[in-house]
Amino acid sequence: KKSVGPQVREKFTLEDMLCFQKDPIPTSLLKVPNDLVSRSIKLFHVILKYMGVDSPAIISLEERIELVAKLYKHTLKRSELRDELFAQISKQTRNNPDRSWLIRAWELMYLCASSMPPSKDIGAYLSEYVHYIAHGATTDSDVRVLALNTLNALKRSVKAGPRVAIPAREEIEALLTSRKLTTIVFFLDETFEEITYDMATTVADAVEELAGIIKLSVYSSFSLFECRKIVNGSKSSEVGNEEYIGLDDNKYIGDLLSEFKSAKDRNKGEILHCKLVFKKRLFRESDEAVTDPMFVQLSYVQLQHDYILGNYPVGRDDAAQLTALQILVEIGFIDNPESCVEWISLLERFLPRQVAITRAKRDWELDIISRYQLMEHLSKDDARNQFLRILRTLPYGNSVFFSVRKIDDPIGLLPGRIILGINKRGVHFFRPVPKEYLHSAELRDIMQFGSSNTAVFFKMRVAGVLHIFQFETKQGEEICVALQTHINDVMLRRYSKARSGSATSTVSQNDVSQADKPPNAEMYDKRVQELSKVVDESQKKADQLRDELQRKTQQEREMQEELEGLKDTLQSERHIIKEVTSERDRLKSLCDEKESSLQVALVEKNRLETKLTNGQGQENNTKMDLSGNHCERDTLTTVGSVNSGIEMLTKLEEELKSCRKELAASKEVSKKLIMERNMLEQRIQRLERAKSEEVFCLIIKHFLFPFPGLAANTLFTSYF
Repeated sequence: KKSVGPQVREKFTLEDMLCFQKDPIPTSLLKVPNDLVSRSIKLFHVILKYMGVDSPAIISLEERIELVAKLYKHTLKRSELRDELFAQISKQTRNNPDRSWLIRAWELMYLCASSMPPSKDIGAYLSEYVHYIAHGATTDSDVRVLALNTLNALKRSVKAGPRVAIPAREEIEALLTSRKLTTIVFFLDETFEEITYDMATTVADAVEELAGIIKLSVYSSFSLFECRKIVNGSKSSEVGNEEYIGLDDNKYIGDLLSEFKSAKDRNKGEILHCKLVFKKRLFRESDEAVTDPMFVQLSYVQLQHDYILGNYPVGRDDAAQLTALQILVEIGFIDNPESCVEWISLLERFLPRQVAITRAKRDWELDIISRYQLMEHLSKDDARNQFLRILRTLPYGNSVFFSVRKIDDPIGLLPGRIILGINKRGVHFFRPVPKEYLHSAELRDIMQFGSSNTAVFFKMRVAGVLHIFQFETKQGEEICVALQTHINDVMLRRYSKARSGSATSTVSQNDVSQADKPPNAEMYDKRVQELSKVVDESQKKADQLRDELQRKTQQEREMQEELEGLKDTLQSERHIIKEVTSERDRLKSLCDEKESSLQVALVEKNRLETKLTNGQGQENNTKMDLSGNHCERDTLTTVGSVNSGIEMLTKLEEELKSCRKELAASKEVSKKLIMERNMLEQRIQRLERAKSEEVFCLIIKHFLFPFPGLAANTLFTSYF
């Protein structure tokens, strides 16, 4: 309410509260926890300073960057403050009388929307408001540009969430000056391309941009990976000790680069190389039909990289043939290859070390030369395709590989560390040192699989008996996604074949009566329909589980934030209780002092009353002997002393009564605060218990039903 007269008060409307004002706000615009109100007021001070309302001087670029960084620091981790910040900025964009202030406010809105989203509570309102301004007919041209940028930034941040790390100074400056930052993305053959990014660029945006740069038309199976390689001393030149971690499409490029820097700072004794690598997430059977030259080249580079690392164990003949094909792809065909300066280095480069040590170097050289000379009529593209074809025909060909550690092996035949290969045929197990193929489990033998943040498990049939294998890895989700994708591909392929076969049969036998249709065909059609229904239900369940997982994660984040707020409130309440207890003790001691003074005054009163009584008796007994003037004077003195004692006693009694009232009020406040503290502690315990139960349920669900295949794989077993 606002005062408009000595006794008249008029209510503020929503429009009044969301209109520009020069003066600081007395409290937050939205309902926030008590401990965040003062921070909300400080946020508005920073906004006023950024807009230039507080100071007539022009604010420099450095000052603006510092103010924006301060806003990020206080709001990125707290959703309540993020909403409060958006509400305050939108307030300053309404009915703003100064054009320069208005542009600064929209500039700040764009900066905030690029790094963090509003919550669902105000997200719809904010998007609608920004859309209205961006497409308004009377909107200023500069404001319209900023509003359109803000609208696009909101769409991206709502999908990807808030930034994990506070945006770096150069990111803020780049957004303010309308320029792009650049970083390098490597390929597996150590070539690279430079891509641009800003504060809101995600991995999916970077993949799309990179595909456009290299003219890759089919890139759905490609993504960015984080490559980490520890270099210390003599191992600096060793190949194969890299770790490739798949990146989520919604992860910010700025956060990745910040993590790279932090990881390097943490590894003081070792040199940690971190870089972004572009490669395939998995090889699918449909890849064979893709003829895009860049797609084929990148597939060749990745398979070549895995082959050289030794991930594809082959015999001597295949090794010699593959090496000759790689040399032909590299340098083409020459009549006298031994005269080539690079010949020896090419042999060492394209022949896996573990295979090279199986026989003499000269024997390898002669064998490879003889095979190379037989390829005179092959072009580089033919050699590349033949290389891909040979690896594709291996049982574990076209696999993606994951390094894991054994947790539970019911059979007891697997080593401690294992390399898993996953392709369209199933899961393949390799010993890492020395590289050795151990075992394969076909897709039809895998009954269930699932993952958590640190592990993956497979329930699969080995020699006709079901066993559960568990492995430690941080890439469990990638493993399950790859496996489920291949299962879905197989089901869809068989379903398509069944439908096409059914259609052909209908066309060729349209003159045959329905009664003559074999019962096996009817059973087959029924089975196909059941399987298609199972696939649809599996996909629906996958979507439901994914949505539920996201919802549970959001609930956990909100509960964590609420718990932190309650802990802060409890801390402040404890401080208040301590102060009230101290005040109560002080009043109690004061009351005790007054009580003792009252007792002394009562004793003095009794003494004076006794003295007065004795004085009156003496007056009656000695009235004839003593002079009247002398007795009257003694009596008056005694009465005066008694009156003053009575006044003092009355005063002390009043003070004592006041102290007792204060003490009672203090005890009441203390009792109330203790009750509030107990309620807060009980609420915190309930929230922590609920959070633990939610996390436990998520882990159980994630292990039992992490992907739609978990629900459908058992049904598919007989069909496989």
